[in-house]
Amino acid sequence: MPRPNGTSPSYSSLDSAEYDPIDHLNAIFSHPSTLSSISRTSSALGDYQDELDKEITALVQHQSVSDIESVGSIRAAKDDLAELLRKVEDVRTRALQTEEAITEMTADIKRLDNTKRNLTLSMTALKRLQMLTTAYEQLRGLSTSRQYRDCAQLLQAVIQLMTHFRSYRSIDQIATLSRNVSDLQRELLQQICEDFEVTFAKAEVAQRKGMLAEACLVMDSLGENARSRLITWYCNTQLREYRQVFGSTEEAGSLDNISRRYAWFKRLLKTYDDEHAVMFPAHWRMNEMLANAFCEGTREDFRNILSKSVRRADGQSLDVDLLLSCLQETLDFERSLERRFSIQKLMFCESRASIDTFSSDSERAPVFSQVISEAFEPYLGVWVEAQDKKLSAMIPQYRQQPLKPPDEEWSSQMVIPSSIELFSFYRVTLAQCAKLSPGARLVELSKVFAKYLDQYAQQVLLFYVSERASGQTPSKTPHLEDTILVLNTADYCFNTCTQLEEKIKNRMDESFKANVDLQSQADAFMGIASATTRALVRRAEVDLEPTWREMRNTGWSKLESVGDQSSWVAEMLRRVKTRSGEILSMLHKQQYARAFCDNLVDSIANAFIVNIFQCKPISEVGAEQMLLDSYVLKKGLEELLTVNSPPNTAAPAGYTKRVNQTMSRLDPVLKTLQVRPSPPEALVQAYLIHIADKSDSNFRKILDLKGLRKQDHSHMMELFQAHRASPRNEKLPQSSALLAPLAASNPNTAGGPTIASGIGSLSSAATLSTSNLPARFDPSTFGNAIINAARDGVDRFGTPVLGATPLSHTPSGAMSPPAQLQPQLHEQPPRRSFEIPAAAIGTTNLNENLRNIGKFFKRDIGGFGGRFGRDSKTTGDEGG
Repeated sequence: MPRPNGTSPSYSSLDSAEYDPIDHLNAIFSHPSTLSSISRTSSALGDYQDELDKEITALVQHQSVSDIESVGSIRAAKDDLAELLRKVEDVRTRALQTEEAITEMTADIKRLDNTKRNLTLSMTALKRLQMLTTAYEQLRGLSTSRQYRDCAQLLQAVIQLMTHFRSYRSIDQIATLSRNVSDLQRELLQQICEDFEVTFAKAEVAQRKGMLAEACLVMDSLGENARSRLITWYCNTQLREYRQVFGSTEEAGSLDNISRRYAWFKRLLKTYDDEHAVMFPAHWRMNEMLANAFCEGTREDFRNILSKSVRRADGQSLDVDLLLSCLQETLDFERSLERRFSIQKLMFCESRASIDTFSSDSERAPVFSQVISEAFEPYLGVWVEAQDKKLSAMIPQYRQQPLKPPDEEWSSQMVIPSSIELFSFYRVTLAQCAKLSPGARLVELSKVFAKYLDQYAQQVLLFYVSERASGQTPSKTPHLEDTILVLNTADYCFNTCTQLEEKIKNRMDESFKANVDLQSQADAFMGIASATTRALVRRAEVDLEPTWREMRNTGWSKLESVGDQSSWVAEMLRRVKTRSGEILSMLHKQQYARAFCDNLVDSIANAFIVNIFQCKPISEVGAEQMLLDSYVLKKGLEELLTVNSPPNTAAPAGYTKRVNQTMSRLDPVLKTLQVRPSPPEALVQAYLIHIADKSDSNFRKILDLKGLRKQDHSHMMELFQAHRASPRNEKLPQSSALLAPLAASNPNTAGGPTIASGIGSLSSAATLSTSNLPARFDPSTFGNAIINAARDGVDRFGTPVLGATPLSHTPSGAMSPPAQLQPQLHEQPPRRSFEIPAAAIGTTNLNENLRNIGKFFKRDIGGFGGRFGRDSKTTGDEGG
């Protein structure tokens, strides 16, 4: 309802369920001035109420009229539905009446149809019965006169007609006729078998082969059982003489006469082809059945013979050569049978032009493969044992042979002839075993190969480079040429081991391939290569001892100024280049030349560090001179790899980078030593910047090198502990990898600190503790030093000892031991020579150490370019 002033109300609508009259009134009379319109508002409300009453009255009247009309419509719909149901019932009644009328009309027609169908079946059955009776009588007459060709056709008709009367066997006459037909079939079968027996017994095959061929047609008609009976009889008849002559209990049945067995059967097959093949239908494949029977009988004979041979009372074992010869003849015989009958089957399939039965040689499974030779399978272990014995006799012979034939000139690419002979024997033996058994026996043979590869590495190659008694001398040091030969042979064996494993797997069944693994043997040979490379580095180390002595004898604390390089540096470079040039000229593979140079550089860097600590005290000028000498030495070592190359040949970038990284390990110590101890804070700060660790013992080593008095150490240590506790130094490691392996001064040793023999060192103490080095090359310790690398499990390249924690790397790239092992390194005294006798080292540990060394060495030089162990300039077949 509108307000008097014409504005819209803000209250809810009058139609709303939430209408509040108080709010409405407050909205209308919102000001005292609006009270004057009360009477007008009341009049308007009354009018609005009257209008609502009228609308309600009209709606009530209209609804009353609508209800009456709805009731009338419902009543009319019910009447219509009842009428519809009456009509549907009437239609159903008429349909039933119509169906009854039609049935009455067609009853006579159905009766006539049934009569006609029964009459037709009766006439057909009667006609077939007449045909069956006539055919039966004719078949009986033909069988009596042995007219087998007609019998075969008539017999097929009789058998087919009899199938129509199976449901009539309850009739006596039909049952009697069925029994007569079955009896006639048995009589024909028996008669034909007797004809074959009499013909073969009287040797009248040539005269009666036509009749027998027709009789085989009858046997085809008689079914599979009849045909199988005749085939079995024929095979037994033909092989009766063979079983009598070559039975396992007969003298001719021994393995010595195996060739006679196969020759006898080949003559039998020729007789079949010439005389008997025309009698039997081609689809019978009678010659293949005969071959199967022969193979099965022969296989059982061989099983009995071999079983008796194993259980012989005289204790003699099987003759391996005879066993292998018999097996080879058997395999050849099986292949000849497979070839003959696969071609025959192929021709038969083509003649039938049937796509369903035709298959290629590759798709058809072999029939005669291992049909006889499987009898030898359980006894091939004897053959494998024989190969084991042969190899066990070959290893000591190889050990006694010279490294190269006397009449052959030495070559840098030469390998020890015994290694080629060993892998040639492996190749021949593998080919034989793959033919005999591509399964379990080949796995056994691979294990024998692995066993003697390990023995060849340990007893032959290591023996050649170890000390040996010679005449009146207690030991004999191997020549440089001998060491290179062993290195070349170890590389050749490494590559050939991998090829041998691939060839073994290619020749065996898929299920056995996972059992073949020669990788550990290959790693053992790489361990030999590591040991020989270590020996080459050792030769250069011995040559450098006089120069290190000259360095130690220099008064480093008395130098007044820095001059040119020291005299010992030039002599060291001359010596190292001379010896390296000699060795590198004999290494024909770049990988090993690089390995030699890298590890010689590592050795010189470590020796330099050791000698620094043996030159104390060192003044600031002396440290600066040493830094200059190290720079000159680094530049000279960068030319080591190209010492035999034309002038101005640049060394590989990777090698130069490694030399820089290795020699840069000297810089932190020397730069720290260049700082004056006064003021003391400067030395402490220099130590924390260059050495960069928190170790008290390492800082004391620097103080010792500086030659500071003992009473000054306490003040310096207090300053060091105070500075290292500052926040900027809290991330420093506890101990530097550079100084940790250096044992502190010991009054019981001849010199200063030494690098202990251990995991982190790149050589043993015997090689780097220069105070312990002999004045000249000592042959008595050289061979033992080589074996030391393999047997102790620590080679020149930082190979870890068995069970040790892996090496860590310093920022400069040097190998260092884990922190938990460093105290043990300090406590281990240096050794002058190999202290563990060879007899005390177990073969298993030695082989395991060789493998670990080989794995590390392979990783160390695997990135030098090209596939490891192969020279891009060298080609040829190295496979086994």
